[in-house]
Amino acid sequence: MTQRLLEVDSCGALLRRARMEDMPDAAKIHRIAFFTAMPHMPVLHTPEEDLNFYTTGVFISSEVWVAEFDDVLAGVIACRDGLLQHLYVIPKCQRQGIGSSLLSVAKSMSDSLRVWTFQCNEGARNFYEKHGFRVVQRSNGARNEERQPDMMYVWEREPSSESQPSARA
Repeated sequence: MTQRLLEVDSCGALLRRARMEDMPDAAKIHRIAFFTAMPHMPVLHTPEEDLNFYTTGVFISSEVWVAEFDDVLAGVIACRDGLLQHLYVIPKCQRQGIGSSLLSVAKSMSDSLRVWTFQCNEGARNFYEKHGFRVVQRSNGARNEERQPDMMYVWEREPSSESQPSARA
């Protein structure tokens, strides 16, 4: 993905590639958004462990973008090989177009995306379905850290009309 800066029309946030110095805020956004959406989830990691995960794992191995509003990070997205690993927006900035704009960045990188979300996360499920994702798999949670039922969504780019063979009379 090329280095670029995009403006989010709906609220004036800027989208840009993440920098290492963004990782403390990205880890905080992840934690706040996760537990706001699903307060009943088990707390498995400390904030320090979250930061280590972002600095030594997510940032190093993924394409990470952030949404910045008035010099404050409002959202983060991380993708690798068509897998949407993380998409979090701080709760007070949700439903303002930030998540949709971050998702557009991810969609521009790939012809298809996969994402796992917890079955209990109705907000995330509604968001992905609104953006053209469809459920392709459900699990009982045996393979995730939280041991909570989850589901995989897939989005695939629609073939453009230019790539379709033309009809002949």
